[in-house]
Amino acid sequence: MIPVAEPLVTERDIELVNEALKSGWISSAGKFLDLFEERWAAYCRMPYGIAVSNGSVALDVAVALLNLLPGDEVIMPTFTIISPAQSVVRAGGVPVLVDSDIRTWQMDTGQIEAKITPRTKAIQVVHVYGHPADMNPILDIAKRHGLVVIEDAAEVHGATYKGQRCGGLADISTFSFYANKLVTTGEGGMVLVRTPELAERARELRNLCFQKKQRFLHDELGFNFRLTNLQAALGVGQIERMDEIIARKRAIAARYHELLADVDGIVLPVEEQWATSVYWVFGILLKETTRLDAVRMATALKERGVETRPFFLGMHQQPVFQRMGLFTGESYPVAEQLARQGIYLPSGLTITDEQIIHVVKAVRECLP
Repeated sequence: MIPVAEPLVTERDIELVNEALKSGWISSAGKFLDLFEERWAAYCRMPYGIAVSNGSVALDVAVALLNLLPGDEVIMPTFTIISPAQSVVRAGGVPVLVDSDIRTWQMDTGQIEAKITPRTKAIQVVHVYGHPADMNPILDIAKRHGLVVIEDAAEVHGATYKGQRCGGLADISTFSFYANKLVTTGEGGMVLVRTPELAERARELRNLCFQKKQRFLHDELGFNFRLTNLQAALGVGQIERMDEIIARKRAIAARYHELLADVDGIVLPVEEQWATSVYWVFGILLKETTRLDAVRMATALKERGVETRPFFLGMHQQPVFQRMGLFTGESYPVAEQLARQGIYLPSGLTITDEQIIHVVKAVRECLP
């Protein structure tokens, strides 16, 4: 079975992890944590980085920095993983959804302003599948209405928007370093912020809100969201070779584009002129005329030795939120089409050209 994504661990990565092991600093302190935070923040052109245990809790910290009151609203795309919405709900806020752009699969910026109310506090952007969202309209809207912008950049390590790296475009940004990301620490995440005050606040929240003057005296509740020095060591080595990692991901995508360009039954991912995509995953959208949906296509590909993953299911279609009374009667046609017809193909850093050819052959066999 050809896996969807497999991490590429080099001798340099192993060397750094071994160095961390030998140092004795294997938990939530050590030089590699400092290096990881500093180097990733610098790579994204942000002043401060706060490493955390995964990308979902990075969003929890980012939303906590908003100081939401019960009922405060955060606008976000419905087409995303559940983490951005659940972070807002857990903080007592209300996610307010917009649909996606059918061309790029990113949030439809033309729908944002109509969703703003007196309770709106922030816009949460989610860059999807390696391609940036169209940030300038979002930042303009936020500036006019006095809103904070959070970038969920978990899927766009190294991607650029009009020459600027994603994760360095908004007030706060978050990253995931899960095993299938361009940079991986196994599990792990980071919050990037622009001010020392927010950085200090994020560090407090990450570490149970211990006080500097009296460690075990607590004025408020925090979280244990700490990353380990061992995980950070793994990440440091990958930051050193980001150009190589991005080039490899783009080469994989180019090969798929070359071999699938003449296939009528699918829509391939686009790259806008204002973007540099890193093709975190290589998604395809099945045309309705094929009379295939993502479930049937995935089953057929699995029978041919190809592992796939479905596209996100919109937040408005999630039973857990429906039981909470959220998004009642709401419909987002583009997100629903993407969920119904979209899958992504194997595109991890370790995939070979022979495997790509096998995947393409299987895709052709499955289409009518």
